[in-house]
Amino acid sequence: MPTKIYSTAKILIVEEQPLAQSYMKQSLEKLGFGQLRFADHANSAKEQCINEQFDLIVCSFNLNKHQDGYQLYEELRIKQLIKSSTGFIFISAETSGSLVHSVLELQPDDFLVKPFTAQELKIRIERILKRKRDLQTVYNFIDDGNDSKALKYISAALNKNNNYSPILLRLKGDALLRLNRNQEAKDFFKSVLDIQKFAWAKVGLVEALIENNEHILAQRMLKTMLERNETRLIALDLLGRLEIKLNQFELAQEFLSQAADIAPLNIMRQKSLSNVSLINHDYEKSYLTQKDIASYAKYSIHDSPDIYLNAARAGIDFALTTDQTDQIQRISRQTNQYINDLKKQFPNNVNQAQIDVLNARLHYLKDEHQKAKRLIEQLDEDDTQIRSVDGALDKAKAFHELGFHQKAQNLFAQIITHCQRHPSVSDTTYLRYIQQQQSERRDIKMGPKELNNHAVNQFNRGQLNTALEAFTQAFRVMPRNQSIALNLLQCLFDSTKQQGGDSFNMGLAKKCYALLSKAKLPADQAQRLNKILHKAKDMQLDIQAD
Repeated sequence: MPTKIYSTAKILIVEEQPLAQSYMKQSLEKLGFGQLRFADHANSAKEQCINEQFDLIVCSFNLNKHQDGYQLYEELRIKQLIKSSTGFIFISAETSGSLVHSVLELQPDDFLVKPFTAQELKIRIERILKRKRDLQTVYNFIDDGNDSKALKYISAALNKNNNYSPILLRLKGDALLRLNRNQEAKDFFKSVLDIQKFAWAKVGLVEALIENNEHILAQRMLKTMLERNETRLIALDLLGRLEIKLNQFELAQEFLSQAADIAPLNIMRQKSLSNVSLINHDYEKSYLTQKDIASYAKYSIHDSPDIYLNAARAGIDFALTTDQTDQIQRISRQTNQYINDLKKQFPNNVNQAQIDVLNARLHYLKDEHQKAKRLIEQLDEDDTQIRSVDGALDKAKAFHELGFHQKAQNLFAQIITHCQRHPSVSDTTYLRYIQQQQSERRDIKMGPKELNNHAVNQFNRGQLNTALEAFTQAFRVMPRNQSIALNLLQCLFDSTKQQGGDSFNMGLAKKCYALLSKAKLPADQAQRLNKILHKAKDMQLDIQAD
């Protein structure tokens, strides 16, 4: 490698351990690198990247002062504080699967495991610096958003039997996708795969197929990619996004959940998972996902008051759909903790109105309805501007739960109009959830707790038709609550028997049984279910069949 590159290459070392920093300094100076900069935490690294353009950054994952290396690299890329021509090497002593997969998903230029030798570091640095220097022109076009010029440059370079052909081919495919030249991209990736089965070409072809609405072929390819370790994560992610596009939200949740387990640091995927969980009425999964977001997003570019507010909101939504007293108390404590964390992390942020709504819903959760109403009524009704879609949705839910149904419906309509006029404020999945909430709460006037209590009271009084309607509504908004499913199933059989067996809803009964058969039921509920199954057998009704 030319000596000039060694002497002129600007390298930033981000490492908080003095001994490790000293080791790299000595190693690189011996190799002839003269322009070295050092940062022992992320903020220092960001400041230096703002003031200076580096050829290479060697960054430790293990940074304990606020941001870690993953969060630093993500922010540098999103804010475009580094260029595509800047090399980036991750170094880490930790090699857990979740960390490695999360880091590799960001696609750094290299990943080096501690401890490493000076020779290993030398080989990695030389390879990256040479490639970045030789391909700097095309990287500059990409950074400038000039993909058309990048394509022309790549085509000319490929005609010269270039040593970087695989990299140039990948850059070409990415550019075609960004330009929405999807048919051309599809043909291009196919031609590449005819020569060599690059994993990136398979991914690119799937993305082109999805954009071309060739969904069946995309699904077929993705399912084969699930079988290989190097493509399993991206296949799960793409399958999740594809199923959302096809409105198959149960499948989308399953795929995104698996992807999040493999690489949990991807906050945008976690948000998508939370949204599809809400559509599926899986409030527990949404809550657990929002808790992960609050944990992983802290100090990252995604950190904001909404992170804590949304975790608190998700907790209340979940608590309202469970009948486990200890769980409700635990969630209430955690919700208060998120509110306190918010005040500490963002002391000067104006969130009091949103916190008041949260506290009103907490009072409602504890059956302190008068306190909840007083708190919600003191909010400024003249303030009709939607500053936060999440906050406005929470307020609409509070209105509905406290009996202000018309106010709730008016606010739901206002939120939906706002989202349609400003598509950037929420994705289509979240908008669908808001529309779903508007519809359900228009049809069902009671909150989840009152609805179930009302159904139980009517059942105990022998008003089976009224109870059946109430249990059916409760199961609609809480389709994962096994107690409601069991009550509904029993009510279906009892009301059918009372009416002479002419009106049994087999489809609804099978949905209830499908949930109960997979649940770990307490002994008393398991006994009740067995009695119902015996009753079904006597009535010659097979609710266990697919």
